[in-house]
Amino acid sequence: MFDFSDSLKPLDDFRQAALDARPDLRAAIQSIQESETNHKLAIADGSTDPTFSGWYTYNSSNNNPNGIQTLGLSVNVPLRIFDRNQGEKQRTQIDIGKSQQASEATRAQVFSDVDSAYAQIASNLELLKPYKAKYKDQSTRVRDTVTYSYEHGGASLIDMLSAQSDYRQLQLTYLQLIGSYLNSAGQLNLAVGREIIREVIP
Repeated sequence: MFDFSDSLKPLDDFRQAALDARPDLRAAIQSIQESETNHKLAIADGSTDPTFSGWYTYNSSNNNPNGIQTLGLSVNVPLRIFDRNQGEKQRTQIDIGKSQQASEATRAQVFSDVDSAYAQIASNLELLKPYKAKYKDQSTRVRDTVTYSYEHGGASLIDMLSAQSDYRQLQLTYLQLIGSYLNSAGQLNLAVGREIIREVIP
């Protein structure tokens, strides 16, 4: 049957695992990166660059003996009177802010999911530990002792049946708690985004 591990890592470990594994959070982070790239592209599209040109001429005229060969160079620097593509720059800047807000909201939701599932599994473990450490063995000993006593005439049939009933009720409660633990473990795995708590089958 299924069992459980009574050790649980700190909450921060599960939070970090969720930050690394949750696909919705990765998508939100990628959205920020895409918005920042679009903003850089809008700035690049709106920029103007200086242009350089050069020329060389050969003039065989004898009128100007110093002007037979001419070398020239020019630089053209556009004046930024109007900012080109300003609307697209502003739109992409707004998109960055929206993406960052969406990422923070997703991050908060991830932490909320993990914290809730962690609290549930921690609560189940606190209920399970005394059953595993004490109550199961105790109920088995009581049942076996009363059964032995009944078989040798030291206890009544009612006593034996009562001990058997108590034993079965405790085993049923234990199995129900195991089921709750496995369910909360599944919820925590889902909140983290990968299987971080595995079912133990002894």
